[in-house]
Amino acid sequence: MSMNPNKVIIPCRFSYLHCWEPDSVNGGDPKYSVSAIIPKSDTKTLEKIRAAIENAKKESLSKWGGKVPANLKLPLRDGDIERPEDEAYADSYFLNANSRQAPQVVDKRVQPILDPNEVYSGCYGAISVTFYGFNTNGNRGIAAGLGNIQKLRDGEPLGGRVNAEEEFETYDDDDFLS
Repeated sequence: MSMNPNKVIIPCRFSYLHCWEPDSVNGGDPKYSVSAIIPKSDTKTLEKIRAAIENAKKESLSKWGGKVPANLKLPLRDGDIERPEDEAYADSYFLNANSRQAPQVVDKRVQPILDPNEVYSGCYGAISVTFYGFNTNGNRGIAAGLGNIQKLRDGEPLGGRVNAEEEFETYDDDDFLS
């Protein structure tokens, strides 16, 4: 394994997951993306993320004219502050990672997952993220580039998606519209 100091494997819960089809936000370039929810109790992962962000800042000084801008946008955000109404984000940090290229999506044995219904907002797993500096239209910050996605276990679906079995009852052909 190559040691990229800006890359972190992040155990998390997936939210706003677009790993099968790229999604366009506000008419921007379509991207594959995920909001990774990381419990505040996972201090080890949070330390790795903060170290990678610091390293990306050092590497990006040339993009920002030699010094770290005062209004630098940082990827790691506090769910209690920024999403107080969403209990999935309680006691957690989150970051939004995205990529123009489709991530590989694998299971806990690192076998490809082919059924899109297997991996959804609300399930748990890990993502690989590489942090890098950007300077676009006066917006300067550290972005989180999405690498690959590993699903580790199921979770309560987020975003109001319910199973068809929970919504519908079974009908005999004869009963329908009779």
